[in-house]
Amino acid sequence: MKTYKIACIPGDGIGKEVIPAGQEVLQALASAQDGFGFEFTSFGWGGDWYRAHGKMMPDDGLDALRGMDAILFGSAGDPQIPDHVTLWGLRLKICRGFDQYANVRPTRILPGIDAPLKRCTPADLDWVIVRENSEGEYAGVGGRAHRGHPIEVATDVSMMTRAGVERIMRFAFRLAQSRPRKLLTVVTKSNAQRHAMVMWDEIALSVSRGVPRREVGQGTGRRLHGAHGQPSGIARYAGRDQPARRHPERLAAALAGSWASRPPATSIPSGATRACSSRSTDRPSTSWAGASPTRSAPSGVA
Repeated sequence: MKTYKIACIPGDGIGKEVIPAGQEVLQALASAQDGFGFEFTSFGWGGDWYRAHGKMMPDDGLDALRGMDAILFGSAGDPQIPDHVTLWGLRLKICRGFDQYANVRPTRILPGIDAPLKRCTPADLDWVIVRENSEGEYAGVGGRAHRGHPIEVATDVSMMTRAGVERIMRFAFRLAQSRPRKLLTVVTKSNAQRHAMVMWDEIALSVSRGVPRREVGQGTGRRLHGAHGQPSGIARYAGRDQPARRHPERLAAALAGSWASRPPATSIPSGATRACSSRSTDRPSTSWAGASPTRSAPSGVA
């Protein structure tokens, strides 16, 4: 029997409730099937760990996760700790450490949920939103100088590479090809961000030419009015004026009737080429998220 080794990181807030419940669901699933089981290992990292040790997870935390098949992650966010500390010190440290670049967020209308859209049935709303999870605002490029002085300056650079965009595009197109409509909607802000976003759109078009039976759309308007059924969407969050463009998975969850219906997975797609081949290949391929953040910090899991 195949036994999957799962690292459980409840984190903070509601994560401490949903992760034990998630373990029960997985155990029930394994009990009802033949041929596989789960072995859980819990890690008490998060806000409480930070208060005790001055960091969100230990320095050798990534080594402790190597060899696991997946990570069941709760939530990062604590009212007493700055958001950037909780996110970059735990969730993004794991994502970046294992190069988990594909953030995948399926959205469906679940049984018993009264969705707000008029004349929208569960068959009409079945989306998967893919987000690039290692570049852009998650590249970590930037800094501050002259702190506390009138000339203080701070930068956050949204950096994207052709290699990074191509690999997430290929993953998104493969995912779209596996779904009935074979539709991929590309969401960017390339009218205002005329360098990286334009490159993103150009690469999307280039990759699409090698995909059979493809249909490619653009924008949130299509998502609201025309994308019924089972499309996929790939987003590079950009633009501060349109929340639906910045975080389309939040719009999707609202349309499905509940934010609880949008738990994401952050993964290294099967067969992907790693950006840093010098790192060990012994790493979890997927992180499942059991809860959204307890505060306003962006979720690094998807």
